[in-house]
Amino acid sequence: MCCIIESGGRQVRVEEGALVTVDHLAREVGDEVTFDRVLFVDSDGNASAGTPYVPAATVTGVVDSQARGPKVRVFQNLARAMHRAAGNAHVVQSRHHIVLGVGGCP
Repeated sequence: MCCIIESGGRQVRVEEGALVTVDHLAREVGDEVTFDRVLFVDSDGNASAGTPYVPAATVTGVVDSQARGPKVRVFQNLARAMHRAAGNAHVVQSRHHIVLGVGGCP
């Protein structure tokens, strides 16, 4: 069974037992997380797509670890003005989740 969930403005394909990386959530390592924004569910050939979400479908997982992504440099270039500027750099915080199961699917 696989699903597509929405987390942090991104769509992520998940399966049971898979390790999934999503944006930082306010949870501690070992906490259980429920994703209720399920966009698509495929279980044994029975596919159901939501408009925009599949009703009553949830994906549960456990926070496995927290990681920091690479530093992202931001540049601005105005073509005709001969202007180049480096903006503020930032580091993306992410969390790794182990998917436990998919529940409430039709």
